[in-house]
Amino acid sequence: MLALSLPSQIAVFLIEAIFSLYIAAVLLRLLLGFARASFHNPLSQFLVKITNPVLVPMRRFIPAIGSVDTSAVLLAFILMFIKVSLLFLIKSHQLYFPASLLYALGELLKTIIWIYFIALMLQAIISWVGNTQGNPIISLINSLTAPILRPIRKVVPLVGMMDLSPLVAMLGLQVLLLTVTHLFR
Repeated sequence: MLALSLPSQIAVFLIEAIFSLYIAAVLLRLLLGFARASFHNPLSQFLVKITNPVLVPMRRFIPAIGSVDTSAVLLAFILMFIKVSLLFLIKSHQLYFPASLLYALGELLKTIIWIYFIALMLQAIISWVGNTQGNPIISLINSLTAPILRPIRKVVPLVGMMDLSPLVAMLGLQVLLLTVTHLFR
């Protein structure tokens, strides 16, 4: 593979950064809604404000399916597909449509796994610091990770004062990440 020119490197960086941040915002909004997190939280309000301009018009045509915000799922997938396609075009000067669709799906799944992994890491680090009462971000992180930790806590007991369920969840997420990476290679 040929080395990219400076303008191409800058374009790759900007596409990666801008698309990744917005996709993460859409996915966070989706996952927090799925976890029934408080949308009165300042971080939730921020996510709503930056995603509403695109999601509200989409919802007129794409209804939710149960508790799943299908508009957010579709938006995240479309944005990931555009990101992947642009990167393919810059790096190889070709667009591989079927490959881009599959690769975008894999990247979307990996992003969701990373969101949960980072949330679990933050939750663990914050728990070591202590005295975090009233912090609005902590309540969102707890809401986000609860659906993953709840079933694990039923199986993995406390060891003394230590809750090992986040560690078990992170190990499981890493296995899932390896599996998704292998499947969508």
